[in-house]
Amino acid sequence: MNATAIIAARLAAGLERGLGALGAVVLAAMLAVVVLSLVARYAPGGSGICSDELAIWLFAFAVFVAPPAQTASAVAMRLDLLPDALDARLRAGVGVFAEGISAHAALVFLFGGLDVASAIGGTSTALGLPEWLRFAAVPAGAGLAILLALLRAAASGRTTQGLAALAIAAIVYAIGAADWVHRFDTPSLVAGAIALVWTLIGVPVPLALVSAAALAIPLGSPLPIAAVVQTTVSGFGKFLLLAIPFFLIAGALMQTSGLAERLARFATSCVGHVRGGMAQATLLTNVLFSGVSGSSIADAAFGAKALAPALRSAGYPAERAAAIVAATSVLPNIIPPSIAFLILAHATSLSVGALFTGGLIGGLFLAAALAVTLYAGGKVERGGRERADATTRTAATLGAIPVFGLAVVILLGIRLGVVTPTEAAAVAADYALMISAGLYRSVGFRDLYGALMRSMRVSASIGMLIAGALVLNYIVTIENIPELLKNLISGWNLSQIEFLILVNVILLILGCILEGTTILLVIVPVLLPTAKALGIDMIHFGVVAVFNIMLGLITPPYGLLLFIMTNIAKVPLRDLVRDVLPFLWAMIAALALITFVPETVLWLPRAMGYQG
Repeated sequence: MNATAIIAARLAAGLERGLGALGAVVLAAMLAVVVLSLVARYAPGGSGICSDELAIWLFAFAVFVAPPAQTASAVAMRLDLLPDALDARLRAGVGVFAEGISAHAALVFLFGGLDVASAIGGTSTALGLPEWLRFAAVPAGAGLAILLALLRAAASGRTTQGLAALAIAAIVYAIGAADWVHRFDTPSLVAGAIALVWTLIGVPVPLALVSAAALAIPLGSPLPIAAVVQTTVSGFGKFLLLAIPFFLIAGALMQTSGLAERLARFATSCVGHVRGGMAQATLLTNVLFSGVSGSSIADAAFGAKALAPALRSAGYPAERAAAIVAATSVLPNIIPPSIAFLILAHATSLSVGALFTGGLIGGLFLAAALAVTLYAGGKVERGGRERADATTRTAATLGAIPVFGLAVVILLGIRLGVVTPTEAAAVAADYALMISAGLYRSVGFRDLYGALMRSMRVSASIGMLIAGALVLNYIVTIENIPELLKNLISGWNLSQIEFLILVNVILLILGCILEGTTILLVIVPVLLPTAKALGIDMIHFGVVAVFNIMLGLITPPYGLLLFIMTNIAKVPLRDLVRDVLPFLWAMIAALALITFVPETVLWLPRAMGYQG
């Protein structure tokens, strides 16, 4: 490595550490602001409006400034299946082009952000700060992303390729700024097709969406580049989205402090003695962990490191162990507090509490289907396992009680109206910190910092995906695609069940090629008016949609959990897909049940007073 590469590597590493640290500090500040806002709201004469707005601004800042530090990480939402199938020379060329498209998205944010920041006036409602400050993070983050990409290229001896990618970005940006004669009636469909192509060649999904939205401008899109940026930033104006990073913090602290291992011991004491006991214990652990993490990514990461080795020790082959962890890790995005339901509520204005209660029942049906599959395909595990005695079960239960308390705080707090979903998430994060650092003294400053860093990486990745999808969703709405689709389907005279079958087929197919959050933000809002027109209960429709879309986490060719398990557990993707198929069929059977029998997921929301 020459001197230039060494210097570039050091600068890149320093910049990554700095951005990661900044993200962690901002996330900690967000948490403190929301908790103080909650306290102020219940204090005599108190108000949390100013604090709420500050937290929203901080989240937008973190989303746009922190991502450059994680674009090369496992949470960057990059699909590399097509490039990996090419020979070395073609793969290198496609890789440079994909880097160029990623840089194009950065240029859109850079120049569009500068335009908005320089043109916008006025001050914020509560904080009284100039509005341009809210948009300044966009060009700052974009500039840092370009700089970091060039430093990484120089550090790896690919300076020429890095400059070539930047040149491609400039050319594509110029194409997007051109005034073409031919314009499409539905540029959103063209943008969607472009985004799909970009994703298939290895561009991270959020950047593919932003690049495609910008390229749709000369094809008839009503959003200029400055409006693209303004739409993405304005999309973070809902306090609800702050629940995502806070639930991630709670889950990360659970893992770091050893509380997740307490859940695993409790699960093993309950079901470890049955057929396929360690696999059943893995399932039960994920059911219990779902009540606090809200993230399948967090569960899969924990399972790959803690549960998969235990499965291997019990005699399961590596690919089978990875498949069990991947399949059971779908549960956190269905059992509340589910980040998927939070995103759906953000996109559709459906009740978070209603979706949570319906999702709880749907998730338990899914867990039952997986349990039956594990039992049917189970075996006498290596070494056997006797039923835990009363002393062991009591000790394991007492150790897990603090975690159960966390789930109760979340669900009851929201249902009773004591806290909003975001405040419940903040309370959950603080609760996890107090239990782990105060009661068990298992988390120090370094552990807390690491948990904040991990949570910020995932939060920034999800936030960028939401930002990109919001632009495409806005174009779809302007083109009145939902109403056109409703009129089209109305002419088919479909019944409720026939429409739900059609929706399930569409979502299952899309889940194989698109990231779930994109489907939630772009496709589901398009289908919602038709579901309403047919008289379908909105809670039922929301639960069915999320349940279906989350199956995409383990469906090839694009299944995020498959890639995570492949990278962490070091098993071939083909073998992992083969072993995950029985679980996928069981999930589809559970999906069919809640689709055809709405009362399976509606009785609890209705019993709690929610109406769809």
